[in-house]
Parts: sequence; structure tokens; C-alpha cells
Amino acid sequence: MLSTAGVVLGLPLAIVGARLLRSFLFGLAPEDPLALVLAVLGTCAVVVVASVIPARRATRVDPLVALRYE
Repeated sequence: MLSTAGVVLGLPLAIVGARLLRSFLFGLAPEDPLALVLAVLGTCAVVVVASVIPARRATRVDPLVALRYE
């Protein structure tokens, strides 16, 4: 949910920022759909990896042990 909000808010900001930095973009248009899609997919991949690792680690803990720890 949070990553979706980040993509929805970040995509327009990325387009505006790319227009402002047009002189630094060599061989790339500010509204290049391939670059934007790759950036979104890369962000989603990082979100999945960042959430799967702690979730897998949490499934290995016995619930009674976790409750006693707190």
C-alpha cells in the first residue's frame, strides 16, 4: 500500500524533475515510457525483497516464544 502511494506520487514528480534536468538526460526523453516502467518495476522489486525477508524470518519463530519474549 505504501509503495503504491510512493509510485503514484513519485511518477509525476519524476516527470517534472526530468523536464527540469533535461540538459543532463543524454539520449533519454523526459517522458520515456521504458525508463519510467523500469524505474517503477525496480522500485516494486526492492519493496518485495524488503518485505519478504522479514516475513520469512517471522514465520520461523514459534508464536509462544515470541509472546513470552515480550
